[in-house]
Amino acid sequence: MSEDDREIGVGVIGAGWLGDVHVRAWARLRHHYPDLPVTARFVAVADSVPTALAGAQRKHGFATAYADWRDLLADPRVDVVSVTAPNALHREIGVAVAEAGKHLWIEKPVGLSPADAEAVADAVGAAGVQGTVGFNYRAVPAVARLRDLVAGGAIGTPTHARVVLLSDYAAHPLALLTWRYTLASGGHGVLGDLASHAVDLTRFVLGDLERLVAETAVFVSERPRVPEGAATYGHALGGDGDPTGTVENEDFVSALARTRSGVLVSLECSRVAVGEQNHYAVEVHGTHGLVSWDFRTQGELLLSAGDRFVDQPTQRVLVGTESGDLGRFQPGAGNAMSYDDTKVIELAGFVRSVLSGKAEGPQLVDAVASAQALDAMVRSAAGAGWVDVPRLRA
Repeated sequence: MSEDDREIGVGVIGAGWLGDVHVRAWARLRHHYPDLPVTARFVAVADSVPTALAGAQRKHGFATAYADWRDLLADPRVDVVSVTAPNALHREIGVAVAEAGKHLWIEKPVGLSPADAEAVADAVGAAGVQGTVGFNYRAVPAVARLRDLVAGGAIGTPTHARVVLLSDYAAHPLALLTWRYTLASGGHGVLGDLASHAVDLTRFVLGDLERLVAETAVFVSERPRVPEGAATYGHALGGDGDPTGTVENEDFVSALARTRSGVLVSLECSRVAVGEQNHYAVEVHGTHGLVSWDFRTQGELLLSAGDRFVDQPTQRVLVGTESGDLGRFQPGAGNAMSYDDTKVIELAGFVRSVLSGKAEGPQLVDAVASAQALDAMVRSAAGAGWVDVPRLRA
């Protein structure tokens, strides 16, 4: 630790997979951003599941473990808090973190509704702390390059686009009926989980949505109930013939939207897409070409640019260190990055905002914008047809 370093006391609420990802990002921050004058100290972790709590403390060396997240917020050694708890807890915990005067790194979707996201955003603003939201796909260097190409006119004027997030994590019909599948705890299912990212990627590349029309569906309507007293993380399976319960939220959403700049965008998200593993992609067409990105080959773009219009070739572009923060992780194009790397990039922006007091990276206002679009999808699918997406408050 340098004499000039600022020590930051880290607290994590939620000891599941994403909590683990956040801690690993803190552990790697100095590796990739040695110019940031901070040293992270793992002060406390909180979770209501004893085995998860003990595992996190053993793995990462947290000084203290709390069964109640409120005790973590009362700990004066904690300066910043990662919130990776279930969606239904985001509002209560996020507001409490801000009111405790601690900086907030919170996973999307930031609650179950626009009102939840707005409450956290308002609390962060009122407390004068910094807040960053886990929209990490915008941190991918190739996505930054795609955005620059579109904004710079490489494909002409954008006309239409497609954003997809397709996954199979909930495709197994015996996956247990955890909190993810109830409206009270998981909100609107695939909308908050994957479509929140789809909306954010659309806004990041093409700007705010103006209006949309959507359809949703539930394809696995019954799942085995979680056994009494069991604590589950991830997507554990039940047995064939076990007592079942009703899935209350959506497996699939498809929406057609128009941005405020006039671009037509189709968004398609599924958590039960058999044969699809993390097919997360953005494709933008313009008057002179197209550019597209797929998370599964995240260091590459497909680019067609020129003035041929018909039979214009498309080339594979390997994104280099001129794009985003690739140079912090790899020496040049063609070297693969990972999901975890995007969280380190996200964290670096958060830390810079804590040090400078100037917001950087995805903010709570982005969570509000995403929540408003998701709410419009729910209302549209319920029979409202085309729905206007509210403008963000000034």
